[in-house]
Amino acid sequence: MIAWGLLIIRLIVGLTFAGHGAQKLFGWFGGPGLKGTAGWLGSMNVKPALPAAIVTGLFELLGGLLFAAGVWTPVAAIMIALTMIGAIVTVHGKNGFWATANGFEYNLILIAVVVGVALTGPGAYHLF
Repeated sequence: MIAWGLLIIRLIVGLTFAGHGAQKLFGWFGGPGLKGTAGWLGSMNVKPALPAAIVTGLFELLGGLLFAAGVWTPVAAIMIALTMIGAIVTVHGKNGFWATANGFEYNLILIAVVVGVALTGPGAYHLF
């Protein structure tokens, strides 16, 4: 049963992050695409905005796919956690803890999930 639980966590969290990365990089799923993501990051004084948008999108896309597949799970968790730390530093941290005030509560929960899975291992159901 533990293996099934880890698989569910990995698939939902990983594929969701991959989707966010695809939104940022390609404009899929109603996302802003690379130009829009760079503009948004630039509006928050993240510089250089275009490279930051590329790295953020790639970390979300690749980290999410690796996490979902259970491949290089610690590396995937680091990529996802760094993205969430970036979100806390640039957007949510100044708003306090609670998500109802656009705080960092949700980001922290996601960091705990990916780090917890990385420390536990991907479970029995993963690719190589």
